[in-house]
Amino acid sequence: MFKNATLLITGGTGSFGHAVMKRFLGTDIKEIRIFSRDEKKQDDMRKKYNSEKLKFYLGDVRQMDSLRNAMHGVDYIFHAAALKQVPSCEFFPLEAVKTNILGTENVLNAAIEHNVKKVICLSTDKAAYPINAMGISKAMMEKVFVAKAKTVSADRTLICGTRYGNVIASRGSVIPLFIEQIKSGKPLTITNPHMTRFLMNLEEAVELVMFAFEHGEPGDIMVQKSPACTIHNLAMAVKELFNAANEIKIIGTRHGEKRCETLLTKEEYAASKDAGRFYIIPPDQRNLNYKEYVDEGDPELTIMEEYNSDNTQLLTIEEVKQKLLQLPYIQQELWQWNRHVQVMN
Repeated sequence: MFKNATLLITGGTGSFGHAVMKRFLGTDIKEIRIFSRDEKKQDDMRKKYNSEKLKFYLGDVRQMDSLRNAMHGVDYIFHAAALKQVPSCEFFPLEAVKTNILGTENVLNAAIEHNVKKVICLSTDKAAYPINAMGISKAMMEKVFVAKAKTVSADRTLICGTRYGNVIASRGSVIPLFIEQIKSGKPLTITNPHMTRFLMNLEEAVELVMFAFEHGEPGDIMVQKSPACTIHNLAMAVKELFNAANEIKIIGTRHGEKRCETLLTKEEYAASKDAGRFYIIPPDQRNLNYKEYVDEGDPELTIMEEYNSDNTQLLTIEEVKQKLLQLPYIQQELWQWNRHVQVMN
């Protein structure tokens, strides 16, 4: 599928875009284009990988001209550019609108103009039953690409998306914070010990992207089945791995946070297709003639549950530790910490 093809990754210097780039770099793909606003991170990637396959485009999804400049000859797009931090989007909601919603519309329009074969849009569990500006903007992003998928022939440009939970130890996540607090001798701060979050590593997240590229149909949203754990168990797992004695301090739920995360709403769960390790949410095929949908309801919705981080597989502290130990980031941090402890002793 990707032999001699050109892949464009928007937000390619972020954690997720970076992981997708690494997954494709060792294949027989012809070219990978990294599109982002951050020239420093682009320069770091250029020096680190030193690959002829990698091309860098400085630009912003808010600017159509910069997107058009990067689109010539592109076969596939993975759209990961977004504002992702919940607190910053709460303070600057219109910035989330400009990047996450209008920016996605720009990417799709530019892709259609240049006859890109397939576009995968990246979404988040916060788009299901959203309660904060980031989640609302991502929910609207999903509506934008699902609606756009209906207006363009799949033979020309096929548009679909992925929705995923928390990626372990990604930039801005809580695990690097816990490790920094351990190193500095501070308490590990958790908001609510009973709060649950999905856990997947970057490799698993990239598997969802590959599944979408290979199996996605117009307007589909693909979700990977993921285990979860409580925030308390996550903090305890990090403490035990680092053999740390730091206390755990409960600071209370922050503005815009949910107690649990949802990957499939009740309505989506009722309509979804089970594809083994994944769920596929097909697009709603109703049109503006709603009369035929008013006379009869859907009895299945009255008994269906949502798929969230409370009713998925919940990991024990030991299971969380085993999952964390798979990460090169954790392995490196543990090696440095153990070396530091030996020197101190």
